[in-house]
Amino acid sequence: MSTTLHDTVLAILDGVINPRTGKGLAASGMITDLVVDATTREASFVFLLRRDDPATLVRFARQALTAAEFPQPKVKVVDPAGPAPTTHQPPQPQSAQAAVPAPTPMEVPGIAKVIAISSGKGGVGKSTVAVNMAVALVERGLRVGIMDADFYGPNLPRMIGVYDKPMVENGRIIPLDAYGTKLMSIGFLIDRDAPAIWRGPIITKIIHQFLHDVNWGELDYLIVDMPPGTGDAQLSLVQQVLVSGAVIVTTPQEVAVGDALRGAKMFEKVNVPILGVVENMSGFLDPVTGMRHDLFGRGGGERLAEEIGAPLLGEVPLQPGLVEAADAGRPIMVDAPTSAAAVMLREIADKVHERAGRLGVVLPILE
Repeated sequence: MSTTLHDTVLAILDGVINPRTGKGLAASGMITDLVVDATTREASFVFLLRRDDPATLVRFARQALTAAEFPQPKVKVVDPAGPAPTTHQPPQPQSAQAAVPAPTPMEVPGIAKVIAISSGKGGVGKSTVAVNMAVALVERGLRVGIMDADFYGPNLPRMIGVYDKPMVENGRIIPLDAYGTKLMSIGFLIDRDAPAIWRGPIITKIIHQFLHDVNWGELDYLIVDMPPGTGDAQLSLVQQVLVSGAVIVTTPQEVAVGDALRGAKMFEKVNVPILGVVENMSGFLDPVTGMRHDLFGRGGGERLAEEIGAPLLGEVPLQPGLVEAADAGRPIMVDAPTSAAAVMLREIADKVHERAGRLGVVLPILE
């Protein structure tokens, strides 16, 4: 390692000012373990980002280094307020680091894995990924349910094409069924045009009912379609049930990546493993020429994956007919199973299954 290059990188990073401290990143003590390859000029370091620091600082640091011809810096974002537990201190519950009193999260009998599909902002296709990933897992012979936790804007009924009200047997709700998946959404229980004007305690109660008062039966996966952001629904879920992992959905734009980073940090703070990142709307594939057009930029998912130390599970392209099929209640896995988007979503589902299988529960092997 060249000392000169090391000092140069520190100086560049110190040119990015943290508004909390009024100083550069290096002077603020936010950069540690800096290593610079003298041949490739590739810099790698740990970025100590506190909860009250702007998440955009990570992006500004990367941009500053790239502009100074230090390409593709490898950044590991760590919260200095969240030390790893030692052997003398048992791991905290998922909700403990959020400083909110809550019961210890428990497993739901009969459900092997709970996977949260999350995003930092709306409109990135999170529900599309959740529904199609669930259908892909069912194609592999797995037992899957989808729980729509977006109570303010439930999209599951429209995307799956089901609007019936579920029945109740012996005091338990019987989930609806479509494409081999079991379904539960607040959209099945209220009028389609009724606004959900609910405070946090009501959200907490509904999540508890959806987890414990719905007769899910035996499931390999319960896919939870989360609302955007880091609010009551996310916190209530991790307080009540052991979430096996989270999948972060973003689009290539920097603004979406910055918002998704906050969502990823939230799951890290409550000890939920990040299974990976999905970049949706990755590019438009011209059906005539086969050429790709990056309408929303390129590489946002890869950059986010690097920053949070998680794999990029896949890049789902835009393609004609995808939106229309979703609006008509036909997942792309069913409407166009051999399309580029369906093939990629199937690969993403396989990778999620593979990574979730490493978390301690033996799941069926995909053929």
